[in-house]
Amino acid sequence: MSAGSLPLVGASVPTDSPANAQPDTPALVQDSVRLVYRQTGAALMGHFLGFVVTTLVYWHHVPRTWLWAWGAAFALLWVARFVNLLGHERALRQGPIDAQRWLLRWNTGAVIGAGLWSVAALLFYTHGGHFERTALMLTVYSFAIGAVPYMSSQPRLFLACMGLYFIPMIVHTALLGGADNLYLAGIWSIMCMCTLAMGRAFHNMFGEMVSLRVQTQQLAQRLRNEMAAAENAQHQAELANRAKTQFFAAASHDLRQPLHALGLFAEALRQHCKDAEVAHLVHSINSSVDALEGLFSELLDITKIDTGGIDIQAEHFALRDLFERLRLNFEPTAFEKGLSLRFHGARHHAYADPLVVERILRNLISNAIRYTEDGGVLVSCRTRGNHLCVQVWDSGIGILPKEQERIFEEFYQTQSKRPLEPHHRKGLGLGLAIVKRLAKLMDAPLTLRSRAGHGTVFTLLLPIGKAMRTPVVDTPVKPRPPITLDRRHIVVVEDEPAVAEGLEILLKAWGATVSAFDTLDAAAAWARDTHQHPDLLIADYRLPEQRTGIEVIHLMRARFGPELPVIMVTGSTMSGHEHEARSEDFHLLLKPVIPTRLRALIAFKLGQR
Repeated sequence: MSAGSLPLVGASVPTDSPANAQPDTPALVQDSVRLVYRQTGAALMGHFLGFVVTTLVYWHHVPRTWLWAWGAAFALLWVARFVNLLGHERALRQGPIDAQRWLLRWNTGAVIGAGLWSVAALLFYTHGGHFERTALMLTVYSFAIGAVPYMSSQPRLFLACMGLYFIPMIVHTALLGGADNLYLAGIWSIMCMCTLAMGRAFHNMFGEMVSLRVQTQQLAQRLRNEMAAAENAQHQAELANRAKTQFFAAASHDLRQPLHALGLFAEALRQHCKDAEVAHLVHSINSSVDALEGLFSELLDITKIDTGGIDIQAEHFALRDLFERLRLNFEPTAFEKGLSLRFHGARHHAYADPLVVERILRNLISNAIRYTEDGGVLVSCRTRGNHLCVQVWDSGIGILPKEQERIFEEFYQTQSKRPLEPHHRKGLGLGLAIVKRLAKLMDAPLTLRSRAGHGTVFTLLLPIGKAMRTPVVDTPVKPRPPITLDRRHIVVVEDEPAVAEGLEILLKAWGATVSAFDTLDAAAAWARDTHQHPDLLIADYRLPEQRTGIEVIHLMRARFGPELPVIMVTGSTMSGHEHEARSEDFHLLLKPVIPTRLRALIAFKLGQR
């Protein structure tokens, strides 16, 4: 039979094995069946060649009756084992098999085959001369040696077959008598012991292989379990993260409503009362509302970035439009502190996500104004090689060298040699962390230079874009003169009673005529019957009955024309309203809205007309 490798079956694992583990017997039996049947074809071929050689050698020396009888028995066994091999292959194609039964069949054939060669040694050995005996001995010994690798894994099968191969030959040779025969019997005995020693060595080796295999399977199973646990933990973390994001969004929207109303009522109070002390209190209220709005925005921005809620969509855009929006938003705040806010380089075009660039610049400008007490803030753009160099300069308190590497960390706030004013300590220390992450999302390098007590400059490099329209001359952006709201008709659609009341009072205090509605249907009914043409629409995004401010825009513009200016107010920052603002041509304000920003935006929208 041909040699092959076979896992240990029917024997215990050696105690000195690496893992000292017990094999999984059913699995090993299945592996054993697969391996032994894989070697059966070569083994049958070896038996057939051995049969041919033995028959030719003893054809003229052994009685034909014995030779024919032994040959018939051998042929019958050979055919049976071949049929068994074909049956095993057919069973495998049909599905799972009874491994123990097929292994028993194979072992039975192996024992009978060893028995037939033992019979050949007993019948043929005394016939013929030295050549015939040598040929017979070599044939039998070759099958015994060939059986060691795969039979030694089954101790009882191995001992049975080795006994059939060697013992009859040893006994028969010794009984013949004579010094030569006894010497030959001794050689056979030594060969038998060597074969048994080889079998024991293979037995131990297979024991170690089985132990390693079991250990590998256990480690693989443990790894699969740990991977499944890790995937489950990751899934749970994603669910928790999503729930956290949804909670922040919902909490932000609900908390922004009363803050928005508070700011409106405070500003209306200042309009009605000229007392200096009341004006100071109103200013403090608006400052606190502004600080809370900053906290909400920072938390929601960092949450959106961490959860992958921001998709970068690069496009060619003009910096002029971006600078105009930034000026409109921050000029009132800078004016209130006595600072200049200038924009240079508006003629350039960039290729990036304009919403993300705007968010980065908003954070940088906000920080610059907050930490600057004298002088001003400059936002500039110029070319540097194949990139645009967008910079935000300020003449503020600056950043110490030892803090410049940590300034982009979450929840880190800069320290200064001089004490910080109360408004410097606003925020959670997330603004620059958000800026750094957004710049990384766009693969836009962001650098910092600063001198304590002299100011800071942040530099953002963007790819140069293409002009989509005819280039315009780069002229300094000048503040628009304030526009009065006298005889201006503003439509307000807001479902929160406190917010609607505060907004109506404030707009009337500024001199406007106000028509306020709390639902889309109420606004639609008014639009059908009125003959007044509104100058501006201010609408909340979320309305009752799952309606939205977008529907209000469509309704009002269908009735009063597509040129109707619109300001959309919302308390949610998680829905990507910026894209809708661009497609529907409206300006977006996040609650709580600072009255000065609202007044500036109203003036801008009415000035466009």
